[in-house]
Amino acid sequence: MHVENYLLYKIVPNVAHNVGALIAIWAPIILVYFMDAQIWYAIFSTLFGGVLGAFRHVGEIRTLGMLRSRFRSVPRAFIERFLPLAHHDSKTKLSDNSIEQKNMAIFSQMWNEFICSMREEDLISNKDQELLLVPCSSSDDSVIRWPLFLLASKIPAALNIAKDSKRKEDAKLIKLINSDFYMHSAVVECYKTIKCLIDGLLEDEADKKIVLKIYDEVSNSLQQGKFLKEFKMSGMPLLSVKLEKWLKILMADHWDDEIYKAQITKALQGIMDTVTHDVMINGQKALQGASVYQNSKDGQSFEKINTQDIRHKSWKDKVSRLHFLLTFKESAADVPRNSEARRRITFFANSLFMNMPTAPKVSDMRSFSVLTPYYSEHILFTGDELNKENEDGISTLFYLQKIYPDEWTNFRERMHYQESKEDICNWATYRGQTLFRSVRGMMYYRKALELQCALELPNHNASREEDSARAQALPDLKFTYVVSCQIYGTLKNSDDSHDQSRQRSILDLMLMHPSLRVAYIDEREETVNGESEKSFYSVLVKGGDKFDGYEREIYRIKLPGPPTKIGGGKPENQNHALIFTRGEALQTIDMNQDNYFEEAFKMRNVLEEFEHSCHWQRKPTILGLREHIFTGSVSSLAWFMSNQETSFVTISQRFLASPLRVRFHYGHPDIFDRIFHITRGGISKASKTINLSEDIFAGFNSTLRGGYITHHDYIQVGKGRDVGMNQISSFEAKVANGNGEQTLSRDVYRLGCRFDFFRMLSFYFTTVGFYFNSMVTVLTVYLFLYGRLYLVMSGMEKEILEKSIINQNKSLEAALIPQSLFQVGLLLVLPMLMEISLEKGFRTALADFIIMQLQLASVFFTFQLGTKAHYFGRTILHGGSKYRATGRGFVVFHAKFADNYRLYSRSHFVKGFELGILLVVYEVYGVSYRRSSLYLFITCSIWFLVGSWLFAPFVFNPSGFDWQKTVDDWADWKRWMGFRGGIGIQPEKSWESWWEREHEHLKYTNIRGRVLEIILALRFFVYQYGIVYHLDIAHHSRSWRVYGLSWGVIAAAFLLSKIVSVGRQLLGIELELVFRMLKAFLFLACLGITILLSKTYGLTISDLLAAVLAFLPTGWGILLIGQACRPWLKGLMRNFMKEMSRAYDYIMALLLFMPIAILSWLPFVSEFQTRILFNQAFSRGLQISIILAGRKDKSSPK
Repeated sequence: MHVENYLLYKIVPNVAHNVGALIAIWAPIILVYFMDAQIWYAIFSTLFGGVLGAFRHVGEIRTLGMLRSRFRSVPRAFIERFLPLAHHDSKTKLSDNSIEQKNMAIFSQMWNEFICSMREEDLISNKDQELLLVPCSSSDDSVIRWPLFLLASKIPAALNIAKDSKRKEDAKLIKLINSDFYMHSAVVECYKTIKCLIDGLLEDEADKKIVLKIYDEVSNSLQQGKFLKEFKMSGMPLLSVKLEKWLKILMADHWDDEIYKAQITKALQGIMDTVTHDVMINGQKALQGASVYQNSKDGQSFEKINTQDIRHKSWKDKVSRLHFLLTFKESAADVPRNSEARRRITFFANSLFMNMPTAPKVSDMRSFSVLTPYYSEHILFTGDELNKENEDGISTLFYLQKIYPDEWTNFRERMHYQESKEDICNWATYRGQTLFRSVRGMMYYRKALELQCALELPNHNASREEDSARAQALPDLKFTYVVSCQIYGTLKNSDDSHDQSRQRSILDLMLMHPSLRVAYIDEREETVNGESEKSFYSVLVKGGDKFDGYEREIYRIKLPGPPTKIGGGKPENQNHALIFTRGEALQTIDMNQDNYFEEAFKMRNVLEEFEHSCHWQRKPTILGLREHIFTGSVSSLAWFMSNQETSFVTISQRFLASPLRVRFHYGHPDIFDRIFHITRGGISKASKTINLSEDIFAGFNSTLRGGYITHHDYIQVGKGRDVGMNQISSFEAKVANGNGEQTLSRDVYRLGCRFDFFRMLSFYFTTVGFYFNSMVTVLTVYLFLYGRLYLVMSGMEKEILEKSIINQNKSLEAALIPQSLFQVGLLLVLPMLMEISLEKGFRTALADFIIMQLQLASVFFTFQLGTKAHYFGRTILHGGSKYRATGRGFVVFHAKFADNYRLYSRSHFVKGFELGILLVVYEVYGVSYRRSSLYLFITCSIWFLVGSWLFAPFVFNPSGFDWQKTVDDWADWKRWMGFRGGIGIQPEKSWESWWEREHEHLKYTNIRGRVLEIILALRFFVYQYGIVYHLDIAHHSRSWRVYGLSWGVIAAAFLLSKIVSVGRQLLGIELELVFRMLKAFLFLACLGITILLSKTYGLTISDLLAAVLAFLPTGWGILLIGQACRPWLKGLMRNFMKEMSRAYDYIMALLLFMPIAILSWLPFVSEFQTRILFNQAFSRGLQISIILAGRKDKSSPK
């Protein structure tokens, strides 16, 4: 289109068509098509993943209420899944009731081990354990004994129903009792248990006949339908009281046997009197037939009592259980109280009804190994570490006591309130992401195999000693656990006390778990041909005798060189230990993972998946497992991350595996076909830099070599995630860097070439495409705003608005809607909602979604969008990604302003200010679409993006708006900015050291990266080019001289700053007065020139403000170009660039700090922020405010 009133200098005059306008309008629209495809993929993957999960029976048992309704079928499902041969045999030989009893007897052994393991982990209390355990059935039991949490309050409820029943309503009463299966079971169990206990107490046959006669009367009346006619239900409460008194006597400790027998006799006589007079209508008449009735009338019955059986544990358990059934009137709906225990119970029960292969016998199962790489993470918390207080006066132990109050109470109860220092250290260690926790979890595999062996062994073929020996030996043949600790040899030889403590902790682990093996790299000085040289060995050791206290070497293999120097640390740590693993399958477990006993029980089943042929008779080579994120229970950030990761490892990977067939290995607890992979390149690509995300390359490698990868929802492993804002951002940066390197790798190229078109698209959108589209989302915002800036400055926007045909074209506005949806994290939220709906219900999902928005989840996801885009783009431009240690500690503590600035300055703050300036310039000089609601929505979404990038780190920073901490942060930041750098000075101590490290990637980039960096920096000159022609002092001139003079102003500003810098160096402290006079002279000169221009050429205040908007971006652009050309700049220019960058950092920090200081001055803001950040904790009743304020409760237990 032709523009009559072009407001800028025409670089190429006499051109009929304006290419710049076409680019400004259509470039964002074209980029949006990339995001459209990603959004459609997110929608379809959510729908199909949810449907696929429903067909796999995910979430059929979501609550304990659902578990109660289906618990009767759980033992049978357990037998079918884990002991199919026993189930088949019992079906052919026994009646239905006998089958159910046998199933319950077998199931109870595993279930009780499961419950006891949770008690050992302090997830449940002693009372919860008692309610959840299934009593062991004996051969003479004629009734199935269900866990007490199913039968709680059933007897009192049945008594109330019976008491309100009218005569001649036997059928109605029986129907009401039978309508509740567990009420009927409780009534039958109480009825038969009372008879059993009384028979066991009585020695006199005459007394037994009385009891038998009463039971016969009850049975006959029930059979004839005359129960309510012959028995008075109004007397049942009194009978219950008498029975309760009798049971209390039986449970009490006794010293004098005669007195004890007399108490029992009296209680039994009272029960008998109540039965015959208050319950039975014709009790005396009914008992006339008993020859011993006269003795009972004379008070001489029940005097011969047998107290031998009372001392037996089985007897005491029966008495205690009967007492509970009769007296417990509360609901057991909240048993267990711990949310993690409830989740584990419901997931295990639900998994029994999912599509799971039947387990083979232990002797026939595939053997497998577990491999865990370890470097320098926490092993075991020491007492000093737990009690060491931070700057707020909070210790790690105090923090854990407040975050896990129920588990701390359960722990003290288990220790009988006499816990030792070692016990406390272990308890705290199992709440962190430590090696002790990982080893304990993985060793559940062996414990599960031992129990499975015991369940399979026949009871008549061998002695108990032989059975025990077999149950111990077979798991060792089927399971091996190797921890690859590459620095163990260094720790052994170190004189540092901390290193010695870590080595001792690893040794203690080997002594605690005899099946554990540790592999490490041993470096030795050896003499070869008369010359000393270093030799490297891969060594496998195990724990020795407990009394010995040393490890024992098993294997030693000489290596050709130092493996960690050749490749990356973690992959080489796995590779050198791979040879020490055994078996047909290999599970890789990260240091921050955990396992559970009930999940370890399913290992035989999941290994059978290797035998199931899928897709053209191809057997799986990698079995994908789901994870449970156990770190999402406190802060909102941890909850967001937990939901995001949970949706990825469930619904997303479920859809990737089937039907897309593009699931790979993501560093999760996947199980490899060990033989397949060790003969085809191993499980870890070890090339430095390019294989930063070494895990996914194992999946690439498997797929390229004809492998097939599946995903299974019926088994899960625990996983710890980063819980602080800085930790999460470092993790996202690491993943984005890894995806950038994947984009450049030949593995991705080969997969793209070999896949068909549809599978190639699936591969793209589920791997590097997601990060590329994240970058495109940000680029779309940039192109949109820079395009609008060009249209406004050139006057073309006004021309477009005046043309009605063009004005009706809203394609740009409509096209940018997907960008806003992508920006706020919709693609991540959709799978979350679907998976939560599946596993917890739609109402829970809807409530969680609303709460997430109230807790500013959109701000978090928008901020992480910037993290992905920045680090992915930097890796594409310059390469050189590196491993970032994210930290796995406990984070509810305040991060200093300087820490946040170092981490986010270049990735978020600079870009946020840039977009903010673009929006301000556009609003000042543009004519906005006031009547367009779509355009207003888009503009608001970009302002939301700016606000999120600038202030999210402070919003999600605990105590980020506390006044005292704000003051301390400012002082710390000024100290950091002023500290001189140099060799050995860490970036955390000095701005200069940080500045050098921040631009380290430019030292090693190639010429392509430097040229692209310079081209991208040229965008900052657009502000100056557009604004200077709109200054009042320009007087509407379109001459190139206006733009040239603006560069003269910039040169003068640089010259002045250089004079001040040189003056500071030359004059220094000795001539401080002269230096001050020089600065005053320069200031007065500038002021005089400004006044002269104002009077002579019409310079206005608005011109000065506009000049700031124009020249600040120009200076930053010059700085970026200078940094890209840094290798060719001499020392003087380098120092000038450094000082110029320091000045910009001062300006940005001041602009960031001012709103923070204002909000910190308002006390309610800090309280509101705490509520947003820790709503999860408040809902659990945790004392987060105490932790944040550092006010320790002195009365809390130590």
